[in-house]
Amino acid sequence: MVASHANICAHCGAEIETGQRWVREKVYEPSLAGREPQYRHYHAELFDGPQLSCWERHLTQADSGRLAA
Repeated sequence: MVASHANICAHCGAEIETGQRWVREKVYEPSLAGREPQYRHYHAELFDGPQLSCWERHLTQADSGRLAA
């Protein structure tokens, strides 16, 4: 895990505050065989209003990309 980025959301770039719920995504880079996986962190809590959490937005965008391909 990259300690310097452990508390930064990969979607919005905002800091994940102590006490906030968050999600960690493990990412393997096939081109970097033999190296440790990298991790991305996302806000898991909903924001004010009817918005999705950063994690849900990330999943929605990833699904949209796969369906378009």
